[in-house]
Amino acid sequence: MIQNSHGDDNSAAAFFDPGRNCWRVPTAGRLALVIDGELYFAALRRVIRQARRELLLIGWDFDFEIEMLPGESDEDGNAPDGLPNQVGAFLEAVVEQAPDLHVYILKWNGAVIIAPGRLLSSVSVLVSSSDRIHFALDGKHPFGACHHQKIIVADKSFAFCGGIDVTENRWDTSEHLPDDARRIGKDGAPLAPWHDVTTAMTGPAAEALGELSRARWARATGETLTPPDAAARDIWPDNLKVEATQIKVAIARTEPPYDSEPLINEIECLFLDSISMARETIYIESQYLTTKTVCDALCARLSADDAPEIIIINPEAALNGFEDKSMHALRGRAISRLQAADRSDRFRIFNPVNSADEPIYVHAKVMIVDDTLLHIGSSNLNDRSMGFDTECDVAIHGHADLICDFRDKLLSEHLGVSPEHFAETLRREGSVIAAIAGLNPRQGRGLRPIVPSSETVMGKLLADTRLMDQRYFDRHDSKAGEGLRPRHIAMAAAGFAAAYVADKLWKHWRRK
Repeated sequence: MIQNSHGDDNSAAAFFDPGRNCWRVPTAGRLALVIDGELYFAALRRVIRQARRELLLIGWDFDFEIEMLPGESDEDGNAPDGLPNQVGAFLEAVVEQAPDLHVYILKWNGAVIIAPGRLLSSVSVLVSSSDRIHFALDGKHPFGACHHQKIIVADKSFAFCGGIDVTENRWDTSEHLPDDARRIGKDGAPLAPWHDVTTAMTGPAAEALGELSRARWARATGETLTPPDAAARDIWPDNLKVEATQIKVAIARTEPPYDSEPLINEIECLFLDSISMARETIYIESQYLTTKTVCDALCARLSADDAPEIIIINPEAALNGFEDKSMHALRGRAISRLQAADRSDRFRIFNPVNSADEPIYVHAKVMIVDDTLLHIGSSNLNDRSMGFDTECDVAIHGHADLICDFRDKLLSEHLGVSPEHFAETLRREGSVIAAIAGLNPRQGRGLRPIVPSSETVMGKLLADTRLMDQRYFDRHDSKAGEGLRPRHIAMAAAGFAAAYVADKLWKHWRRK
């Protein structure tokens, strides 16, 4: 376990700049780094059961019908802890046992459009559950943007913040086994392997995330929540290893301009500052690779005489064909730019596969720079996360052992070796790229180079217009942006629909 030192505090204070590359830099009494859904959902149940006054669930999506511990339900649908395994019924049972507990669930309203079937479970929780479970859809963002933060806070004492949503297709083990019978959808269909990361923390850092969550609730609903007046409680799930204590944690945000509020792009500034300071290695895990400013910064480092190694872990393909045509056409262009800038063979981009050579979907959002900076959150390396959607990330500066151990743990998972074996290989080879090459098998669990596919006509159109990857640049102009705007598409679709209906009505009237 890492304990804070005065020197680490000084390095964090020198690097983090509240109001520019972060919001605040509070202290986390305890910190854990959580890899993959199996560990996260087990820990989440333990945290929720310990809440007594206030539970804030702020997220892109919530699915109240999923089982938190797949494959562990008894014949009554209960998990081994004796409470219902499904999210919605579990929350109802917890509230029934804690008479002073209020639960606030804030979900992006667009998630209802993406998965309308989940609206029914949301409504059932709202209608049939305790009046101390409060549910709201967050629509207070520019058209086409989304609320993408993933934060859970219990009694202003404990917080999760990172990339894992409490929804379907997020649970998986770190082995990402092929044909895992527990990794199935509600319809019984098998789900693809899934890799994800979040953080857990206590102390002032958790209190700050609670304040941010209440502010988001107020913006979405108009209701101001009063934080619990009791002192912070000692909440910690017993299945999470405490990896650091009394450690400074920067909280960074993206918030689009809305209701006269300016653009906040602290996360983008944090990414750019981190890339600029890199000496030896930049390690990235992200769902996408399309943001222009970050790609520009990476290209600049690759073209320098002292270029660091840059290793990026991405999914092989997007979750659907439309998204793949748009976002991965943009990724292909970014890869081409990075390869052209790479004068010293220092750039690699991979996708992970499991023991059956099945692609593992990468949903994690991580940047690790040398042994100096660790950055985890909800933001992807796309323009939306830099200046269009609502995001929240956390970062640590200093604490070299903690940061290197976490990087080694992530890469050892992808390569199917122990963290100790990876660290030993890294020491022997002297570079992360060489260590990957020495441990990466041609078949089975490992990393495969990503080779961009040719752009289709549709993909080129979507990429040129950046329809799926909008952003704002100006801090105060809520109309400022780049590319074809979603409202243009909506207006065109509405016009087409109106013309179609009018034509049908006219033909029906003529037949009469």
